[in-house]
Amino acid sequence: QVQLVESGGGLVQAGGSLRLSCGASGSIFRFLTMGWYRQAPGKQREWVAEITSGGSTNYADSAKGRFTISRDNAKNTVYLQMNSLKPEDTAVYYCNGFRWSTAYWGQGTQVTVSS
Repeated sequence: QVQLVESGGGLVQAGGSLRLSCGASGSIFRFLTMGWYRQAPGKQREWVAEITSGGSTNYADSAKGRFTISRDNAKNTVYLQMNSLKPEDTAVYYCNGFRWSTAYWGQGTQVTVSS
């Protein structure tokens, strides 16, 4: 079983930056594809970025050029560096771990970007 705990959310002005962290319990973190999703009020949860166990990364179009996902397997942690934030980035951000048809989710962290 894997437990994921996000941190690093908060209130930031448009154009600012935040770094989200997601710590994982258990010994299989390095085998997981890790991702970040977000859900804005009244909208469906959407995928933001992912990083495979081998370190390959993919981004949603809305995140390309502004967000960077990374991982530190020694610390069982995945990060999402968010720069040039926009009000439309306001959402609850969720950490996700995936392997062999099993998905793990964190509880989410709120990111609010003021204009």
